[in-house]
Amino acid sequence: MPSRILPFGRHLSQRRDTKTRPSHTDELSADLETGEHKRHSAAMDFLHFGSKEKRHSTSGHTTPKHKGSPRIAPAKPAKIEIQMESPPCVFYGGPTSSGALFSGQLRLIVTDTEVRLTSISMHLRASALTKKPVGKDCPDCSNKITTLKSWNFITEPTTYDHGTHQFPFSYLLPGHLPATTHCALANIDYALEVRADTALADVISHEHPLRVQRALQPPPEKQSLRIFPPTNLTVNVIHAPVIHPIGSFLVQFRMNGIVEKQQTTQTRWRIKKLDWRIDEHSKNVSPACPKHWNKVGGEGKGQQHEEMRNIGGDSIKKGWKTDFDAVGGGQIELEFPASIRPGVNPVCDVDSPTGLVVWHLLIVEIIVSEEHVKNSGHGHAVPTGAARVLRTQFKVSVTERGGLGISWDQEQPPMYEDVPHSPPGYVTDYLGELPMPPDQDLESMGDHP
Repeated sequence: MPSRILPFGRHLSQRRDTKTRPSHTDELSADLETGEHKRHSAAMDFLHFGSKEKRHSTSGHTTPKHKGSPRIAPAKPAKIEIQMESPPCVFYGGPTSSGALFSGQLRLIVTDTEVRLTSISMHLRASALTKKPVGKDCPDCSNKITTLKSWNFITEPTTYDHGTHQFPFSYLLPGHLPATTHCALANIDYALEVRADTALADVISHEHPLRVQRALQPPPEKQSLRIFPPTNLTVNVIHAPVIHPIGSFLVQFRMNGIVEKQQTTQTRWRIKKLDWRIDEHSKNVSPACPKHWNKVGGEGKGQQHEEMRNIGGDSIKKGWKTDFDAVGGGQIELEFPASIRPGVNPVCDVDSPTGLVVWHLLIVEIIVSEEHVKNSGHGHAVPTGAARVLRTQFKVSVTERGGLGISWDQEQPPMYEDVPHSPPGYVTDYLGELPMPPDQDLESMGDHP
């Protein structure tokens, strides 16, 4: 059997007394040494509890090793903040929008007594991140950064005292830019990046994300007509062409041509069920960097990726009105609310020059069954067993709500060319004296105390 390893003190005691039998005093001394060693080992284990690194002691025991203290970065002499003063950046309208005007203050907060800066620069950058790049781990294939605007707040080394120093800035975002988008295929983001260099070669940086939205003005309701040959069925749908991530919209549905009469009988169609859903389609072209052009067939080409997901839907099995005697072969009318399912985080419609396109479709499927009935009206309708699935789709645009906001060009004061002419001047062709009121009607200011 393998021998059991004894504590360090008792092990030495047994080696020293291999020839002679230990006395009572020696055993007492060995017990005291053993107890002292156990207390010392327990204290050391408590101090090093949780450390993953261990070292071997001379007694054969493994004890934890001291872990180095974390390195604390030196404090910066100043810090930078960005305080926006304008409303959120919203493009009102499509790509022909007049843009969004934003303004703010860059705040330099000096925490030391003073700091000497050689430069303070800020850049507005747009980044297009591809989640399925041509090169799997290639940063040049996955992310493309474009600088839209740059500011240089100082042109020579300047010393700033303790306190807060402000630098105003403003910019007009062009309306053709895509809005901030996060989807399964790609991301489009905007950010303000600030960099300040000190005279001691320290770098003070700050990044402020900038969210850009687009709000389409709600146009009139759209009316669509669908025909389903070889039957006489026609479907007329009235719906809102622009919908929002939150809230519902009304869909008006009317089906005509549900009755076809013969000499003694007539064929009728009945609705069994109506299903509707909203699908979100996204498509992105992943560009290739010069190192991976050979994977896509040359310069200027890329890989196209598509994805679709359902963001809302429901089934309706009752609630419509059927009139077989209506003019035009009878009709069925139905009105139902539709909306995007809460919690799905829909992506607003976007058509970006970077290759990302997002659009939405409202899809309606109607299941109808055929039946025969006598023209005399006597007897029950007999199902023929025939059924059809009528499927139609309509394009809808998902956009943010504009609210009470208006475009920046409608808020600005009138331009010089828009100011009307000055009011008419005084009459200069009157040569006589103007009539004066009589003196008795005027009170002297000197009469009052």
